[in-house]
Amino acid sequence: MDIKRVATDAVNETIVLNVVHMDYKGQVAKRINEKMPLATVKGFRKGQVPKDLVEKQYGKAIKQEEVKKVVDLALERFVQSERLNLLGTPLAKENENFDWDAEELTFEYEIGLVPNFEIDLEAKNNIVKYIVTADDKLIDGQVERIQKQFGKAIPQDKVEADSDLTGTFTNEEKGINNTTTISVATFNKKAGDKFIGKKVGDVVTVSTKGLFEDDHQLMDYLKVAHDDVHGLDIEVNFTIEAINGAELAELNQELFDKLFGEGKVASLEDLKAKIKEDAEAQFAQQADQKLLLDVQDFLIESTKFDLPAEFLKKWLQTVGEKKLSAEEAEVEYARSEKGLRFQLIEGKAMAQSNIQITFEDLKEFTSGAIRQQMAQFGQTNPTEEEVQGIVARVLSNQEEVKRLSEQVVAAKLLDLFKEKANPTTKEVTYEEFIAASYGE
Repeated sequence: MDIKRVATDAVNETIVLNVVHMDYKGQVAKRINEKMPLATVKGFRKGQVPKDLVEKQYGKAIKQEEVKKVVDLALERFVQSERLNLLGTPLAKENENFDWDAEELTFEYEIGLVPNFEIDLEAKNNIVKYIVTADDKLIDGQVERIQKQFGKAIPQDKVEADSDLTGTFTNEEKGINNTTTISVATFNKKAGDKFIGKKVGDVVTVSTKGLFEDDHQLMDYLKVAHDDVHGLDIEVNFTIEAINGAELAELNQELFDKLFGEGKVASLEDLKAKIKEDAEAQFAQQADQKLLLDVQDFLIESTKFDLPAEFLKKWLQTVGEKKLSAEEAEVEYARSEKGLRFQLIEGKAMAQSNIQITFEDLKEFTSGAIRQQMAQFGQTNPTEEEVQGIVARVLSNQEEVKRLSEQVVAAKLLDLFKEKANPTTKEVTYEEFIAASYGE
């Protein structure tokens, strides 16, 4: 068998396989012999059919099956021996006039190659690494929410500026139907004013656009998906089911111990310091996520390389349970191209910096995530045996291993980007961070 590569361009090639009789005749003859005792032809007893009739009845199908096996194996070995770094899998070129009786059978397979390119992590950029601080406004607001949450609810006949409302947000078209409790002060002033004076049973219609200072609150109170939050401009109804004022809880040691454990917070100053610490830890995670996304966008924009786009569109039509039309594949390719480009850039960055993920990395990361989760449920001092027992159970699930491995890769890349991309550091409040992140 003769196999060769024919280049179309840097990322598109065709593998051409020329199959001759010697490549498959032995296996075809063996299959014919195996078939003879089982063959049935009218006029002959089972097992007594002449070989030429068996070949006539079954030979063509057997030949096609054996040639396919030979070609598939040769193609697989050739890809391995040539160390081809493929995108997708080889696609057989269709030939309506293919002649199975020819002395030499020629098969052609299109392939898409991973492009060769270099990335410059230290290239000049405008990336900002945000240090998000919890200001007095945020901290005081959280103190008040704690006092309300642990205070005493006082039923009210009508809505006042400091009322807490229990009710249901609805919008049939968007499938919104969520019951929640919300303070009037949580709305922006224009929306909040619509509620003043209303009673239980009243329905208030508000617009989602600018309903809150931070559009992300739509996720909490309306259960809107993250991807739908920004720019959402629809009307929703809020049916009032209960109206309450609040007698604020006293900020005393009993409340502090209930919130944080005995003796860990002893004063209002300690409480504010704890709120600040916890909030800024959460903000740091959000800031890291933004940094990662900003670096991704920068690298995708600044790292130029061609993809075998037309090949990939054809390949997309062949994979998956539901076969895609050419139009559907075009849409799918447009949707996934950016992710594919960063996947390649990510691999290159890891290779250039010799970043590897070991099982110990995965165990350490999983252990930290489990301790963090346990702390959220009040288990602040689990034993190492308890944690490692959970780690072992988690890592026995292949789906979890895949998910956690992706998080470990992201964490290592984030550290690499912080070091190499040299972003500008900027300290901001949470409101300023939201504005910088979403232009709000």
